Amino acid sequence: MVRVVVLYDEAPDPQRYEQHLELCKAVPGATFRHGPVFGAPMGEPKHRYYAEFEWPDLESFKAGAASPEFAASGKDAMEMGVAFNVEFARLAEL
Repeated sequence: MVRVVVLYDEAPDPQRYEQHLELCKAVPGATFRHGPVFGAPMGEPKHRYYAEFEWPDLESFKAGAASPEFAASGKDAMEMGVAFNVEFARLAEL
């Protein structure tokens, strides 16, 4: 399983994020999830909003990440004006 984790420093504007969701839902082969970050083990959380794309395997990730839809979602995320970080993770099942 492969995940693309997106951590936003601040919560995006809800109305603007609705537009962004349409692009994220169009990314081929991916399941998309998102929601507010509500806490941390100690102190305030560093990030305020979380999003992720998930693919079942590396091959489907590579195809989805190479798609124009994935590129459009990244471009649109930058246009929202909220700082964010993106990381790719390959997960093992126990």
